[in-house]
Amino acid sequence: MRDELAGQLGQLRDLTGRSLRELARDINASSSSLSRYFAGQAVPPWPTVVALCKVAGRDPRPLREVWERAKDAPQTKQAVALQVRNDLPHDVSAFTGRRAELALLVDAARSTSLVAIDGMGGVGKTALAVHAAHLLTPDFADGQLYLDLHGFTPGRERLDPVEALRVLLGALGLPPARIPDGLAERAALWRSELATRRAIVLLDNAADAEQVGHLLPGAGRSFVVVTSRRRMVELDGVQPISLDVLPGEEAAQLFVESAGGTRPGDVAEVLRRCGNLPLAIRVAAARLRHRPAWTLDTLVERLRDGDLTVSEVFEMSLRQLDPAQRRMFRLLGLVPGEDIDAYGAAALAGIPLPNARSLLEDLVDVHLVQEPAAGRYRMHDLLRQVARADDPTADPVPAITRLGDYYLSGLLAVKQLILVLFPLPVTVSQPPPALPDLSSHDSGVRWMDTEWDNLTSTLALAAQLRIDLVAVGLGQLATIAHTRRGGSAQLYEALVASLPAAERLGDRRVLASHHYLQGVLQMRMGRLTDADRELRTARALMAAEGDGVGEAMALFQLGELHEYDDTAGAVELLEQAVAMLPADESAVRGRIRCTLSHALVRLGKYEAAREVAADVLETADRQTARMCLDVLGRAALGLGDAQGALDYAEQAVAISQATGHALFEANSLTDVAIALLHLGRAEDAEARQSDAVRILEEAGEPDRLVRAHLPYARACGAVGDRDSAARYFQEALELATAHGLEYLVPEARAGLVS
Repeated sequence: MRDELAGQLGQLRDLTGRSLRELARDINASSSSLSRYFAGQAVPPWPTVVALCKVAGRDPRPLREVWERAKDAPQTKQAVALQVRNDLPHDVSAFTGRRAELALLVDAARSTSLVAIDGMGGVGKTALAVHAAHLLTPDFADGQLYLDLHGFTPGRERLDPVEALRVLLGALGLPPARIPDGLAERAALWRSELATRRAIVLLDNAADAEQVGHLLPGAGRSFVVVTSRRRMVELDGVQPISLDVLPGEEAAQLFVESAGGTRPGDVAEVLRRCGNLPLAIRVAAARLRHRPAWTLDTLVERLRDGDLTVSEVFEMSLRQLDPAQRRMFRLLGLVPGEDIDAYGAAALAGIPLPNARSLLEDLVDVHLVQEPAAGRYRMHDLLRQVARADDPTADPVPAITRLGDYYLSGLLAVKQLILVLFPLPVTVSQPPPALPDLSSHDSGVRWMDTEWDNLTSTLALAAQLRIDLVAVGLGQLATIAHTRRGGSAQLYEALVASLPAAERLGDRRVLASHHYLQGVLQMRMGRLTDADRELRTARALMAAEGDGVGEAMALFQLGELHEYDDTAGAVELLEQAVAMLPADESAVRGRIRCTLSHALVRLGKYEAAREVAADVLETADRQTARMCLDVLGRAALGLGDAQGALDYAEQAVAISQATGHALFEANSLTDVAIALLHLGRAEDAEARQSDAVRILEEAGEPDRLVRAHLPYARACGAVGDRDSAARYFQEALELATAHGLEYLVPEARAGLVS
């Protein structure tokens, strides 16, 4: 009779979904007493039965007769036939995608006994596990068991292993009286029972490996699937399956099927707002499905207003974090770029590099941070929102300042490696805990290219937050990438955005550098009048500061600026710049003299140009050497030596390719093409010119592109290819007109009528 009552009480307990400790607290009983009642070892007082029924939401009166019999009768042992149960939840409707993961899971059931599916909250771990378990049911005829371990269930304590084993053993049909009290004894019995069966067991929502360790089978042919937000690296022999958000096509299919069909509007924007997270997609689709009047644009508007309640999905993940982990999680939510490395994270948090690496790995293990490539860490958009909301009153300025100082420090190191001679007055407030290896040209350039989007995003945020030293420093240092990446217009916009910060700093040298760089970029964009004004402003500020080198550099750029409209005046400016340089500024002097030799080529003074360039070349760094080779090649061509011109130009191309300066490479490729035309190799010339055009188009540099078309068009005309000449002059005219490059329009028009 006691077994009968114990069975009824066990069913009530299952209905409550509470752990033993929670139930004991709710009905004001001890855990040990409840354990004896559920095991049939004792009969509870009637008020305890009533309290249990009340918590379970059941009427206690039908149990009165069973309780009376159990109270008055001695305990009897009954043979209970083992039963086959299928406890699997309903298979999710509109299960979409995951073909590779599903195949891996189904195949694993034939070769191993344990699979752990891990991934961030809402990514579809349970849906995949349940769907696979339904497919595998015919192969596991002795039972299909499901147990939610409540590892990350809001408002619920995780199910302890002792209680989990009681539920699982009961699901196998064992009466409460046969289930021992101790963890080790229950685990041994569980393994013994599974050893003779072929069952599939789905342990859903596990907190960690410790929670599931005692729930795993020993010998036998049963198959266990564990789902968790944490990677189960501690489980021996486990086959892991990690889930990411859905690819775009599968995400769109899930949305359409869950929404009951298509609606007018932009599905891609809905998916972007949902971050391709299956749970968020289902929530959004369900909302749309029950609102026939809505379009997708209506849904997007609601999502934009934050009307997507999935943040509670992540709350239990956050509760598992210790204070240091949670702080790093919150700080990563502030990162303005797409991803970050461990060095950046260390700077962001202001902690040593090893500590940052450890915290990042901890967050990766619980799927609050992703590691899409080795050493690169990113946060899902929805998790980024959760991180920012975790402490909405926190001031982001200190963390973004530290991150900005990391990028400033890296760019300063790269500036030295790529031989940018103009001195920039950049201030690093707090040196970062560590920098990656930036000891070589290649490593420095590679770092800058990898971090480029993060650098520019941090610059924009620093300007917005009025972190003036960072905004100004990043705006100025970003220009060192111009000849590698192009994008003059974007770099100029960044300088304009950070100009108020430079003005607020009140440092005349900083402001002079800002005007100087704005002038250089406007020159590259073909805005010669604006460039002249900015460079003259910079020169005046530098003169007022007594900065002779800076003033000479401003004159240098003014000389280059006026090569097209007043070449003789440009020569005078360049000679003036050389004359005012201190004796120890040999590198800057070499650059300016090389530009002077280029102006001499434009004046047709080929011998003089060659003499200056050859003299500079003897002691030049690689970039100045490349400039000298350009001049020597053009001078050789002017003197009738096309083969010599080709040799020089090809050497210049090689240097630019070695240093990764794409725009300089394009300039020299046009020189190669022109020399090839004069050597009668028209087909090779066209190929080289096409390479130059491709580089400049990809870099978004219309001014340089027109200035590549024009000399090549003249060369085509010089060798008698009038059709090609007309085509290139026409392209130059159209580009110059479209982009407002008025100073180049007359030459293009003149070429068309000649």
